[in-house]
Order: sequence, then C-alpha cells, then structure tokens
Amino acid sequence: MSEWKARRFWTSAKVRPAGDGWEVVLDDRPLRTPGKHPLILPTQALAEAVAAEWDAQADVIDPNRMPLTRAANSAIEKVTPQFDEVAAMLAEYGGTDLLSYRAQEPEALVRAQAEGWDPLIDWSATELRAPLRITHGVIPVPQDPATLLKLQAEVAALDAFGLTALHDLVTLPGSLILGLAVVRGRIDAATAHALARIDEEFQAGRWGRDEEADAAAAARLAAMRDSERFWHLSRR
Repeated sequence: MSEWKARRFWTSAKVRPAGDGWEVVLDDRPLRTPGKHPLILPTQALAEAVAAEWDAQADVIDPNRMPLTRAANSAIEKVTPQFDEVAAMLAEYGGTDLLSYRAQEPEALVRAQAEGWDPLIDWSATELRAPLRITHGVIPVPQDPATLLKLQAEVAALDAFGLTALHDLVTLPGSLILGLAVVRGRIDAATAHALARIDEEFQAGRWGRDEEADAAAAARLAAMRDSERFWHLSRR
C-alpha cells in the first residue's frame, strides 16, 4: 500500500493582520499548526516568507522544503509552552562551550583554534560581559557562576521565536557563544559553522575527506542558515 501524502488544495497563499501579528491564509483558510493552534507570526516579513513556502509547493506537499513553517510551528507548539525549560537547556551550553576546550597538539591545530575562537571569547567577555575560561584537553573547566548567570539572562531575554531560532545555532555547533554571536550580528551562520568545524577540517586535511561526514556537515550548515533567516525575519 502506498503511503498517503498531503496534496495541495489551495490556489494561492496570502498574509493578513491577525491580532498582534500576522497570519497566512490559503485561499480563505488560515494556516494552523499540526496541533491546530493558530499560526500567528510576529512580523509581516516572516508571514510573507512562510506564505512563499506554501506557494512554492507542487501537487504533493513536501515539509522538508518549508523550514520557516516548521520553525514557526515549533515556536508556537513546543517552545512557547516550555519556554523556561528550553532556555535553561540552551544556557547550559555555556558551561561546556566548544570554544573553551582546545587541543593540546598538534601545534597547527592549536594555532587554528586560537585564531578562530579567541576573537569570540574576547567578544563574549566585552560585549556580553561573560568571560569564559579556556582549557587544553577534555578535563572539564568550571566557569565563573557570574558568567553563567549573564549567559542565562541573555538567552532568557529572547521571545519564543528568537529562542527557536537560537536552538539550532547553539546545538548544532555545540556552542552557546557561536549561537549568540550569530543572533547578535557578530558573525553569520556560515562562519559559525566553519568555526565549529576547525578540528574536523584539520583532520580531513590530514587523513582525507569522508563523504558521509561531509554530507552531514552540509545538512547542519543548511539548518543553521535556515535558523539565521528565521531569526532575522521574526524580528519586529
């Protein structure tokens, strides 16, 4: 038996004001989340981008080609009702941030990490007032509780849509500082992805590339770029 797939039933997707936000209308039917919640978006720009995703669908609906719609659904159905838990989970990355853990050798890798990561460590200390301690090796280094509180406050100050955007920008590279640097405009998602892969690229240069690993990295980069776009579109 063939798998059932949702098919296009509308002629065009448009946007219109809805309360304090905007909604997407498929002909005369407002979009809802999979859980039947109203899909109210914070900005007209995000609503128009979501509408464009729906207008781009062919006969069979492909959710994989609608990253903004998926993110909006997550913001409403998953992040909003558990905002504190999601914020706390992302803030915890500050205690074990990728940028704090450096290789001990070889010297070329140590130098590459320092050149790539030290500017972001400095940025965190000055811009976020959250200096992170650095160690070489894998032994955990405790961070200053005051630093962790600053980072927690930075995350908790976001709204549900911002927190949704931040999620992949933190969890995929394994660094709260990289994620915050993207949403603060210090770097873009592609740069954050490249900085998170310094070790992997160094090893690939020594031992050769792995097609499966490269494909996984490309998928992470695409997801981070989608999150970056979602962040910008959702800002009022």
